[in-house]
Amino acid sequence: MESKQLEFEVGDNKKSFPEGITAIEALRAFFPQWDPEWIAVKVNGHLVDFNRALGEGGKLEPVSIRSPEGLEILRHSTSHVMAQAVKALFPEAKVTIGPAIENGFYYDFDVPEPFSDEDLERIEAKMREIVASKHPFIRKELKKEEAISLFKEKGETYKVEIIEELNEPVVSLYEQGDFLDLCRGPHIPDTGYIRAFKLTGVAGAYWRGDERNPMLQRIYGTAFPDEEGLKKYLEFLEEAKRRDHRRLGKELDLFHFSDEVGAGMVIYHPKGAMLRHILETFEKREHLRRGYQLVMGPTLLKTDLWKRSGHFDNYRENMYFTEIEGQSYGIKPMNCLAHMLIYKSKIRSYRDLPIRYFELGTVHRHEKSGVLHGLLRVRQFTQDDAHILCTPEQLHSEIEGVIDFVIEVMDIFGFPYEIEISTRPEKSIGSDEDWERATKALMEVLQARGIPYAICEGEGAFYGPKIDVKLKDALERRWQCATIQCDFTLPERFDLTYIGPDGARHRPVMLHRVILGAMERFIGVLIEHYAGAFPVWLAPVQAIILTVTDRHISYAREVYEILRDKGMRVELDDRNEKLGFKIREAQLQKIPYMLVIGDREMQSRTVSPRRRDGTQLDPMGIDIFCDFVDKECLTATKGRCGMRVI
Repeated sequence: MESKQLEFEVGDNKKSFPEGITAIEALRAFFPQWDPEWIAVKVNGHLVDFNRALGEGGKLEPVSIRSPEGLEILRHSTSHVMAQAVKALFPEAKVTIGPAIENGFYYDFDVPEPFSDEDLERIEAKMREIVASKHPFIRKELKKEEAISLFKEKGETYKVEIIEELNEPVVSLYEQGDFLDLCRGPHIPDTGYIRAFKLTGVAGAYWRGDERNPMLQRIYGTAFPDEEGLKKYLEFLEEAKRRDHRRLGKELDLFHFSDEVGAGMVIYHPKGAMLRHILETFEKREHLRRGYQLVMGPTLLKTDLWKRSGHFDNYRENMYFTEIEGQSYGIKPMNCLAHMLIYKSKIRSYRDLPIRYFELGTVHRHEKSGVLHGLLRVRQFTQDDAHILCTPEQLHSEIEGVIDFVIEVMDIFGFPYEIEISTRPEKSIGSDEDWERATKALMEVLQARGIPYAICEGEGAFYGPKIDVKLKDALERRWQCATIQCDFTLPERFDLTYIGPDGARHRPVMLHRVILGAMERFIGVLIEHYAGAFPVWLAPVQAIILTVTDRHISYAREVYEILRDKGMRVELDDRNEKLGFKIREAQLQKIPYMLVIGDREMQSRTVSPRRRDGTQLDPMGIDIFCDFVDKECLTATKGRCGMRVI
């Protein structure tokens, strides 16, 4: 029987081939001049291995190792090579999962003893042997039952668990050399395509991020198409390590975590609490000047309310519950319920709208231990949360107002940003009509302002679509910050109304929004963005007074009292230590200004400011120095915040 012919196209060029032709054979027919950096093929937008037999025609596109898809394939393939090396060196190790992640990959292993730095060196050396052998990646397909039996024989219990949960009659596996792994693919043609890689660290990780499961060893690594790319990334990692907020939080005496308290709970020290106070004071001022009203809601609300809002059905796994006198309560993960109850506490007129409620509300969310990460992922945090209730006619202008607010604040902190719109997730409440209205409103405002945005399908809140603002720090890393969520559904569920011009009851629209987001997370980002060297308006300590000898202590204390009375955040170091030692310590604490007090300053009743970067300023009077710092603060904040915050 004559084989079925399949038609393929690349651009305007079309060719026919017999069914079963491999992807690389079809691609080579279109490209006599072969690019050695091609590692896979897109068939109708789907990634496949070079050696995959094709059963349908369509559009072909080569995938370069330097493209985003190509890098992901390279890194995922390198994770398989790492697993092969681990199994060769540690036969008792059980393999779990090894995905590509942003800028690298990891693989989790169940091993009797944690991996050491020396182990990583051995694993890397073994990987280089495997790479040099140029083992081809060979795809195999087995019936689900056969795959389960195979991995049971190998003692790979985690693979068995994964396969048993798959709703697929046939599963795919990949083999390179003597190593076989469960995987969807695709992969690079052979291990020789791995040219530049590095194992970057090891950490503990619970199986599936659940502390009730076994603790695994997670080895992190990265791979690049060439050594130059790898070198730049390793330099980036060193800089990121230098800026790590967990290390700087300890060195600068800002905060700490304690196992006695519990995971994900921050303990702020005086300087950390002062930094947070500065941010919160800034936030309150900015909200009040924009017409927001300060409110406060309880931490505990009856579970019946959470059921009514949809949180119980759609967000329960992230909540904590308790019981008081036989009544079930939920600890709030969000602030919206109390704000709606405040709105509903009396009859509202269209003349009252828009109403903007603002609360620095502390919330609790049950995050798995495996995802907790310093200040960036915690279980208790405070949001600069606000809810705007408005008429449908006011919706666009209120969204615009929030966007303006976000842009102004990002400008003050010096953060560039990107914007995304997240649409309806699979797990959600509300009608299709309301979701369409809400999504359309968000898009129309951004389009009218000429603000570019990306679409994140299915990433919205369960009650409405949202605009997400991703700020970029000094290392070009992206962090979730502000969000604007448009909600027609909760006002319906809580029967929120206002009296319109026609005397009838109408339904308001609600915007949920944050500007900085979680204060803990934002502080963590700030620490890493500034590498702990906060601008003077944010610095917990703005200046430190350093005495040269004991005879200067009396005047130094006088200067300290004057500066403190004027609202400057100041410390005094009058220890009997060498001046150079004191200066170095102050620099390590990243204090913006050091004020040296010696004979000259005492006699002229001045101070000699020295910046933390070593720049020496001319001696100046105490009042002049205060004015100097105050002006610097006002300039940095566009006139919003001076030196004094208390």
